[in-house]
Amino acid sequence: FQLVESGGGLVQPGGSLRLSCAASGFNFKNIYMSWLRQPPGKGVEWVSTISTRDGKTYYADSVKDRFAISVDNAQNMVYLQMNSLRSEDTALYFCALSSPRVVHTPARGQGTQVTVSS
Repeated sequence: FQLVESGGGLVQPGGSLRLSCAASGFNFKNIYMSWLRQPPGKGVEWVSTISTRDGKTYYADSVKDRFAISVDNAQNMVYLQMNSLRSEDTALYFCALSSPRVVHTPARGQGTQVTVSS
C-alpha cells in the first residue's frame, strides 16, 4: 500500500495550511485514517482520526477547534485543514492507516514538513 502526503510548507503564526494524503493499494472502505506528527526533537504525536465509514472524527486536545480532518472516499484522499497555526504545530506530519489515538504504526507515509514561524 502507499500513503503520500503533500501540502506542507512555511507559514506565519495564525496562518493556515491544508495537508493532503493520497492512499492507494488497500481497501479504503470502513477504516480509520489518521494524521500523526513529530515535532523536532520529540516523539510522534497523534493529531486526528476519521472513520471512512461514517465520517466520525477525533481530535487531540491541542488541535481541537483549529484543525479539521476530512475524507474523499471517491478519490481515496484524506485532508487536514489547519487554521490558527502556532509555532508548536511545527512538525513532520504523517498520514497513517490507524485507529484513534494510536501513535506507533508502520502503516504511514513519509510525511510532509510544516513549519510555523515569523
